[in-house]
Amino acid sequence: MTTQKIFVKDLKDKDAFETVFLVKEIVELTDKKGNPYLSLTLSDVTGSIDGRIWDNVKALSRQFQQGHLALVKGHVQNYQNRLQVVIHSLKETEDVNYEDFIATSRRPPQENFEEIEKIVETLDDQEIRQVLELTLADKEIRKMLLMAPAAKSIHHAYVGGLVEHVLSICQIMNFFSSHYDFLNRNYLIFGAIYHDLGKIWELTSGHNIQYTDRGRLIGHMQIACEILDEKAGTILGFSSEKKDLLKHIILSHHTKLEYGSPKRPKFLEALLVGLVDELDSRMNCLEGFMSEELTNGQNWTRYSPMFDRYFFLKLLGEKKGHENY
Repeated sequence: MTTQKIFVKDLKDKDAFETVFLVKEIVELTDKKGNPYLSLTLSDVTGSIDGRIWDNVKALSRQFQQGHLALVKGHVQNYQNRLQVVIHSLKETEDVNYEDFIATSRRPPQENFEEIEKIVETLDDQEIRQVLELTLADKEIRKMLLMAPAAKSIHHAYVGGLVEHVLSICQIMNFFSSHYDFLNRNYLIFGAIYHDLGKIWELTSGHNIQYTDRGRLIGHMQIACEILDEKAGTILGFSSEKKDLLKHIILSHHTKLEYGSPKRPKFLEALLVGLVDELDSRMNCLEGFMSEELTNGQNWTRYSPMFDRYFFLKLLGEKKGHENY
């Protein structure tokens, strides 16, 4: 065995190893005989794998928290046709190359950002265009946006994830505004850019994404409204009615009160921003889950609690040219 970094994608049945992983999740559970064990999700930049600890459970559950990096010693086994890790020892460490654990967007965030700027240049509402240009030109916002994840864990949860999410929604909105000629494209593009903008202060970035104090106390919707107030306040004669409409898009984009929206969408553009936000989030989340499952060589994924179903893998495997398909 060696302490050289071994990646999740390279683990094989019966491998013994000692390497560093990010502990994404750690939960104490009980087996059928009533014995406690720890269920972990270990990850790095190449993927995730389930892990189990059967010894010293109580002590480790108190000492170790998710989001930490750990030197893991164990072996790989095939359990119900899926690889998992039996962990012999777990020790917190920071002596690592962080690039091995910090997932990033597939395309450089700067390129995504520049495409968003080009889309903003095409808007014909001068007030909305100006407020977006001022926002994107803000050096602090730009720097944070290029690094920010779009969520803590569910979707686009990696460096550059938020700007990737924003560009994707902008591109979808370009289609919808041309398909439905009764929609106002200016409001749709504003919603694409501003709906999650507050997350640059709501979440930390890096290998251990967490909520900030401001994020927990205020939340990304209110933060985005504050940014809008600041930028619109520098534009002479900015319409107060228009600003209320823009704020409504931000405050209603989760679409339902039970999903955390202070308001439900009350006009077409606000509703569409919420619907497309959910669409893009779910597609990113599901594609990531299914792509990780491709390495198991099965036709179906394991059960997904989030989507409450199993998913067929063959079409995605063929599209990605995966060797198992």
